[in-house]
Amino acid sequence: MTLRVLLVDDNAERAAAVSAGLEANGCVVVALLPDHADMVAEVRRAGADVIVCDLDHASRDAIDAMRALHRDEPRPVVMFVDRTDPGSIAAVMEAGVAAYVVEGLHPGRVRAVIDVAVARFRAHQALRAELAEVRSQLSERKLVERAKGLLMQTRRMSEEEAYRTLRRLAMDQGKRLADVAENVISMAKLL
Repeated sequence: MTLRVLLVDDNAERAAAVSAGLEANGCVVVALLPDHADMVAEVRRAGADVIVCDLDHASRDAIDAMRALHRDEPRPVVMFVDRTDPGSIAAVMEAGVAAYVVEGLHPGRVRAVIDVAVARFRAHQALRAELAEVRSQLSERKLVERAKGLLMQTRRMSEEEAYRTLRRLAMDQGKRLADVAENVISMAKLL
């Protein structure tokens, strides 16, 4: 699979070597940025699949740019740095960087690191989607439980009768059970 790479490197000589290594390993470098300014817009414009950053160190500006990218245009990010500290590692990972390599940039190994970062990014995105789905289901379940409780209290129904009533309303109205439960709760608040 051909990956479209946005390369961020302020050293033109090093960027040329990394770019050549990427292209020799089946990647297409779609853009080269000297810094992180306007990186989100450039990722959108260039249609990059992955971002490779080669820096002396992970500055606060670089970390903020990664955080903005992760929030606005999530993509796998591979960051190569010459030096680091424990605080930077935690901040970079929190900002959504998929791979963080210290003193390890060798143009021939960049593709392997990118492949691992892409796999890690996809796994992370799948977990985020699953977590969002579970949270949504839990929220819906809480609505249904609350609506059942209101029906049990106000209409003197058993839990089973309240649930059947909600289900029947949902089927009759062609709505989801959670939507009917939300309507019941809203009506109870009005009354």
